[in-house]
Amino acid sequence: MAGASIGLSLSAIAIVALVVAGSINIARRYRRLQHFKGPTLGCFSNLWVFKATILGNLNQQTSAVLKQYGPFARIGPNLLVTDDVDLLRHMSAARSVYTRSDWYDGMKLDPNVNNLISERNDQRHTALRAKMAAGYSGKENPGLEKSINDRIQDLVNLIQRKYISTDTTLRALDFAQLAQYFTMDVLTDVAFGAPFGYLARDEDVYDYIKTIRSYMPVLELQTNHPAINSLMSSRLVKALLAPTAQDMTGMGKIMGVAREVVQARYGPKKIERDDMLGSFVRHGLTQREAESESLLQIMAGADSTATAVRCIFLHILTNPRIYSRLLSEILTAEHSGRISSPIRDIEARQLPYLQVCIKEGLRIWPPLTGLMTKRTPPAGDTFKGVFIPGNTDISYSAWATHHNTRTFGEDAAVFRPERWLEAEGETLHRMERSVELVFGSGRYGCLGKSVAFMELNKVFVELMRRFDFSLVNPTAPMQTRCNGIFVQSGMFVRVAELKPSDR
Repeated sequence: MAGASIGLSLSAIAIVALVVAGSINIARRYRRLQHFKGPTLGCFSNLWVFKATILGNLNQQTSAVLKQYGPFARIGPNLLVTDDVDLLRHMSAARSVYTRSDWYDGMKLDPNVNNLISERNDQRHTALRAKMAAGYSGKENPGLEKSINDRIQDLVNLIQRKYISTDTTLRALDFAQLAQYFTMDVLTDVAFGAPFGYLARDEDVYDYIKTIRSYMPVLELQTNHPAINSLMSSRLVKALLAPTAQDMTGMGKIMGVAREVVQARYGPKKIERDDMLGSFVRHGLTQREAESESLLQIMAGADSTATAVRCIFLHILTNPRIYSRLLSEILTAEHSGRISSPIRDIEARQLPYLQVCIKEGLRIWPPLTGLMTKRTPPAGDTFKGVFIPGNTDISYSAWATHHNTRTFGEDAAVFRPERWLEAEGETLHRMERSVELVFGSGRYGCLGKSVAFMELNKVFVELMRRFDFSLVNPTAPMQTRCNGIFVQSGMFVRVAELKPSDR
C-alpha cells in the first residue's frame, strides 16, 4: 500500500510539474509579444488561425482583426499579421534581413527538391530566380504571345460552338469553369509545349481541377501549421496518400506528364526549343528542378489567374456603367484601327480604361491571399518606432491591404476603376505601391506576372468585342471559398452574339 501511495504521489507531482512548466512556457510565449493586441485565443495558441483556415475565410478574418486592432495584430503566440505596405515591402526588399518562415515549407511539391516558392535559403532562391527570369520575361520565349492568342481563339470557338443563347434558348455557361479551362490550357502550353485541351474538349482533363480543389484546404493547413505539414510529409502519409507519376488522373497525372516532357529536354538526344522550358534548361536548371517548377507554374499560376479573370469580369458584369464604358473604349479602338485582331499586348496597354479595370479588379479581389509569412532577424527589428522581437513571424493580409481606406479612400470596398484615373501625386503613388503587392515585391516578386498580365490584357477585349454577356443569377453570381487560393464555381452567364447595332 505504501508503495502504491508513493507511486500516486510521484505521479501527482509529475502532473503538477508538467502543468506548471506548460503554464510558464505559455506565459513566456505570451509576454514576448504582449505589446501587440489581437484576439485572445490567438495570443495563446494557433487555434485562431486553425479555425479560420478550416472555415475558409482567413482572408476576411485577418482583415477584420486589423480593422479592430490597427496595422499590427497578434493572431498566434509567435505570429503577427499586418496590412502596412511599407513593412511588407521592407520585408521583401532585395537587401532585407528578414527571411521566409516555415510557412513556405508547405509549398514544397517535390519532397526532394525546393521550388521557387518553397526555397527559404536566400542565396539558393536568388540563384534559382536567375535561372528562370529570362524564360518568364518572354525574352527567350518568342512564341509566348502567340500561344496565348491561340488559347483565346480556342475560348472563342468553344463559346460559339456550344454556348450562344438566343431569344428563345438559354445555353448557360459556367464562366468560373471556363476561366480555369482557359488558364490551364495557357499554362500547360507554356510549361509543356502544348495545351492539355481543356477548351477543345470542354471538360476537366485528367480530373486535375477536381483534384486540386479538394487539395487546396489541405495545402492551406500545411502552410499555416508546420506540425500538420510535417505529418503530411511523413513517409507513412506519403506512401498512403501522395500522388505519383504513375497515376492516371489528378495531380499524379500532371506529374507524369511533367516528367515525360522535361526528360525529353535533357540527355544526349535532348530536344532544344525556344520556349520557357528551353530557357530554363539553357540557364542551368536541373532536370528535377525543371519538373518541380513546371508543376508549380500550373498549380499556382493557373488558379490565381483564373481567379483574376473571373472576379474582374464579375465586377464588370455587375456594373452596367463600367461595362458600357469599357465596351465603348474597345469598339472605338477597333473602329479607329488602334487594336488588331487578336489584340496585341502592347496595344492593350494603351487602353486606359481597360488597364484601370484590371488594376481595380486585382485590388478588390486579390487572387492570392496566403499568409506568406516572413521572419524577423534574430536581433529583432524596429519599424516605425515599434520593436518587433527576433524570430517573430509576420504575415500578410491581402484583403486588409487592398481594402485599406487610408490608401484607397472611404469607398475602398467598392469596385470603382475611376479612382485610378482621379488619383495623382502621393495618393496615386501609395495606391500603386499597394496593388503591386498582389504579385509580390522585391526578391520575392512573382516571375509569372508578365504572363498573367498578358492574359488579362487580351481576354476581356476578345470576349467583349464579340459577345454580349449577362449574369443568369445576379442575386447569387458565384460560389467562392478561400484557401489562400480561391476555389470558385457556378458563375453562370448568358452569352449572345454582339449585335451590329451595339458595335
